[in-house]
Amino acid sequence: EVKIFRALILGELERGQSQFQALCFITRLHRNEIIPSESMAKLRQKNPRTVRQAEEVRGLEHLSMDVAVNFSKGAQLSSHIHNVCAEAKEAIYTREEDVKFWLEKGVDGSMFEVLPQSSDLPDLQRCRLCADRWKPCICSYSLSIEWYPCMLKYCKSRDAAGKVSSYKCGIRSCQKGYTFDYYVPQKQLCLWDEET
Repeated sequence: EVKIFRALILGELERGQSQFQALCFITRLHRNEIIPSESMAKLRQKNPRTVRQAEEVRGLEHLSMDVAVNFSKGAQLSSHIHNVCAEAKEAIYTREEDVKFWLEKGVDGSMFEVLPQSSDLPDLQRCRLCADRWKPCICSYSLSIEWYPCMLKYCKSRDAAGKVSSYKCGIRSCQKGYTFDYYVPQKQLCLWDEET
């Protein structure tokens, strides 16, 4: 019941950044959000090299990632965190509402640390508005998933007696955008936010 987004942001040489920056955003995966992997395995894809266009564009989701996740303890939440978020050890974020859900499921709460909020730091502002590169601020990162399998398609058929029945006959694809807001201890860790 865990969804992991990993973003790798290449460094900008003209700004003295030679490395890339990695971010991981972890949220709760809701039922019916994507199709089950068993169904994916049974349905063969024709023309696998074709560039796909999503059939449905789902709305932009704006998420406030107000909790940090401890990388070394993250395996309790999902075994995939260790591999997917290895480069983002200090930049793994989730939401307080998802943490509450996972705590009710018995996950160890010591892996989570609530990040400073605007209510804690009155002068905390969005990074794009912050002039000082060494001040803490709220960073914003947007990404779009251009194509993913979101639903099964059902087709109808009639038997000889004229009775209508439905059967699985394909995959419906969706596109979805996300914007993640999260605390950074210095604007230097969020320089892309200046361009938006």
